[in-house]
Amino acid sequence: MRRIQAGNALSAFGLGFTVPYLYVYVAQVRDLGATTAGAVLAAFAMAALVALPFTGRVIDRRGPLPVLVGAALLASVGALGMGLASSTTTVVLAAAVLGAGTAVMQPALATMIVWSSDTSTRTRAFAMQFFLSNLGLGVGGLIGGHIVDESQPDTFLLLFAIEAVMFLVLAGIAVSVRLPRTVSIADARPENAEAKAKGGMRALFGHRAMVQLCVLGFVLFFACYGQFESGLAAYGTEAAGIQPATLGTALAANTAVIVVAQFVVLKFVERRRRSRVIAAVGLIWAVAWIAAGYAGLGHGSQAMATAAFISTYALFGLGEAMLSPTVAPLVADLAPESMVGQYNSAFALVKQLALAIGPAVGGPMGAALHGPYIVTFVLFSLGITVLALRMGRQLTPVQDQPSLAARSRVVAQHKPADAAPAEPAEPVGSAI
Repeated sequence: MRRIQAGNALSAFGLGFTVPYLYVYVAQVRDLGATTAGAVLAAFAMAALVALPFTGRVIDRRGPLPVLVGAALLASVGALGMGLASSTTTVVLAAAVLGAGTAVMQPALATMIVWSSDTSTRTRAFAMQFFLSNLGLGVGGLIGGHIVDESQPDTFLLLFAIEAVMFLVLAGIAVSVRLPRTVSIADARPENAEAKAKGGMRALFGHRAMVQLCVLGFVLFFACYGQFESGLAAYGTEAAGIQPATLGTALAANTAVIVVAQFVVLKFVERRRRSRVIAAVGLIWAVAWIAAGYAGLGHGSQAMATAAFISTYALFGLGEAMLSPTVAPLVADLAPESMVGQYNSAFALVKQLALAIGPAVGGPMGAALHGPYIVTFVLFSLGITVLALRMGRQLTPVQDQPSLAARSRVVAQHKPADAAPAEPAEPVGSAI
């Protein structure tokens, strides 16, 4: 697990070097224009959407390790290609290769974490992954900002070369990992699991709880991540008069809240029902969108508007910290043992769809329809709460609250062997 988390952190560190500067690199440094830069971002999304439907079955048949190594090598080639590309064709192709590689890495890493954990440790493992990913992205972006120089294309080549090396390091670390032979995920699944491995994706679509989680996941990513650098940024600059530099401050506030609050929030989340935690995130994000509404539609000073806008990103960060130990482990606990890769890939595909559609919808609304934009996403956030509570009815008690399984094992372990009940009693843990 330590090696997997280290590789995850280093790959995020490499991504942080290039992600904030991709648009500037393509449009201005390579002088290929805004249209080509948009095509590059679209190529990232489309490559992920093409690759992910096939990823899960390969993971379940061959294991996550070779898939992760192959994806890391592919991403390394794409990153180096981006640094060397000088024409529209080559930069779009390199972006597609990089996008496919980084997209496939997500379910492969998630499956490796599942294989190396059980119900009692999985929540903390995914929280650590999210924490290290954000820390790596933040540190990489900060260092990259001091290296990059728009007047010197070679500095961008250096950034992409560092990113490529980090992917190679991830592949090297993955090769050194020795995964357990068995998958310890059965204790959170009902005995009559709705999804069977032989059924493939048809079985997944027949698994009501997983379908509801995918719908919920789409709304989560659409209403938050899909707006960060598109609709919300456009709304902030157009309606609230936020300066571009302040957008960077807001994103920094988001990352800072995640890094500071992650393990404080984890202690709160671990002992509560997952469905109710997700429902609480919907309420927190509704407050965040109301704060954004005040920033752009209120009549306060510019300083108050700026503070409210930064608070929006900070509140989003708090919600993200609550989701990281909740949603990804739930996907694993819903999956049959032989379909962990397919479940992780399906959820990653839902995420990519939301990230592709979110900017397309939110960008124009945030720039021109300020009032309807805020109302729409307040309603989406409240919808998260409703969907989470409805999904909770489809979960077993242990799926919804994994701490119950750990508590039951502790009771069973400490029960005296020679203890005889005074009268017929229920099985240990039945009340739980």
